[in-house]
Amino acid sequence: MRRCADCSVDVEGDWERCPLCASPLAGTPGPSPFPAVPLSFSRRRVLRVLVLASLAVVLASFLAQLLFRHEDDSVGVLRAVWLGVSTMWLVVLMAVGKRRNVAKGTVYLVVVVGGVCAYWDYLSGWDGWSLSYAVPVVCACAIAAVLITVRVLRMEVGEHIVYSGLTVVLGLAPLVFLALGWVADPLPSIFCGALSIAALALQLVREQELRHELAKRLHL
Repeated sequence: MRRCADCSVDVEGDWERCPLCASPLAGTPGPSPFPAVPLSFSRRRVLRVLVLASLAVVLASFLAQLLFRHEDDSVGVLRAVWLGVSTMWLVVLMAVGKRRNVAKGTVYLVVVVGGVCAYWDYLSGWDGWSLSYAVPVVCACAIAAVLITVRVLRMEVGEHIVYSGLTVVLGLAPLVFLALGWVADPLPSIFCGALSIAALALQLVREQELRHELAKRLHL
């Protein structure tokens, strides 16, 4: 069993640092006092849903390019689709890995990807593909990843509320750009906003549990 010299307490499990003061622990690790909790989801199912969702995004992009083909924007559309698929995989894999603050990490990821695309667009002469296609597609794929995370990983109601708010934030960004007249093609932004509203409606099905959780968190 390991021991913290600063707190003068013994620490069970394989902790490297003291959970009270974060000081390095001395001694050999012991068995964990907590029982092993099996996964509440199937990794194979998550992978299958991710693959199917990625194929759906790619096929939808091909269909959109056939119906609404713009020669000048074709490169931007292709970049946006693959960036969106990559974002969807990163968000879900981040959640599967049980990393902390997945919702915050998702927002940071979308902001970084959108910022890099905007800077890339600026360096290449500013064709507008970053705000017209990259940001809406990346936000829409992040919303799809949120849906996969909540449904397949069976999120608790407390985390459910955080993800519901996240869908609104991600859906509003392209709509703001559309309202400001910064996009050349409004369809991706409109689709992202509609997907955000649909995702929020799906997550608000458990209305009574959500009200109870909000009342508990806000002390109402």
